[in-house]
Amino acid sequence: MESTIQPLDRAFLHLGPITVYWYGVIIGVGVLLGLFIAMRESQKRGLPKEMFIDLILFAVPIAIICARIYYVSFKWNYYSQHLNEIPKIWQGGIAIHGGLIGAVITAIVFSRIRNVSFWRLADIAAPSIILGQGIGRWGNFMNQEAFGNPVSRAFLENLHLPDFIINQMYINGMYRHPTFLYESLWDLAGFVILILLRRAPLRRGELFLSYLIWYSIGRYFVEGMRTDSLMLPDSLRIAQVVSLILIAVAIILIIVRRVTGMSKKKYTEE
Repeated sequence: MESTIQPLDRAFLHLGPITVYWYGVIIGVGVLLGLFIAMRESQKRGLPKEMFIDLILFAVPIAIICARIYYVSFKWNYYSQHLNEIPKIWQGGIAIHGGLIGAVITAIVFSRIRNVSFWRLADIAAPSIILGQGIGRWGNFMNQEAFGNPVSRAFLENLHLPDFIINQMYINGMYRHPTFLYESLWDLAGFVILILLRRAPLRRGELFLSYLIWYSIGRYFVEGMRTDSLMLPDSLRIAQVVSLILIAVAIILIIVRRVTGMSKKKYTEE
């Protein structure tokens, strides 16, 4: 049976010499849906909805560039010999942590130019970010990336997965853990939790920091199952190290900002 399994076509559409890939389409859907949710929330919080359109126009391309630079820098032994492949992001190879760094830097600069609190923007955007990440993992699915250790077909069938997912997880002659799916489901659960936390008496900035904690916990454990992780010396997975750092930094910031009074305003206050 396995000999007849073919991966799904990565191409979404062919327009003459131009090929539109599922990877980009799925990321685009995540961005647009996240933008819609952020715009609705920004209106409720007294900010013009156009502000997030302006922010997205800068943040998305910068985040993608930073995500690619981050990935390439840790795979430099390969890309130094294949420079022509560096721009080919449609083949995959963008790192979420790199994109997050780019997006945060962009938002900080944007908030200063527009004279609005960075934490206010970050809180509104937090559910949109994790939703976009959860959707974006399906782009990895189409590219057969972000997979885990070998498993049996029976294992995948016992998860009650549809055949198209099971077959797409047949990679290099072996069935694999659908780690993309584990992280996607974790992110979607995080989206629901963050939406519910909007009603809690959180201080400004704590919704975004809660996002960092939730996402990083899930990423740490899922990353340990992957076989295509970016690595540091001594067999350290970069994403796990960064996740632990983000958890620690987020918790420290919540405590320090509360103790020092830096976060007096609540999320619901304008």
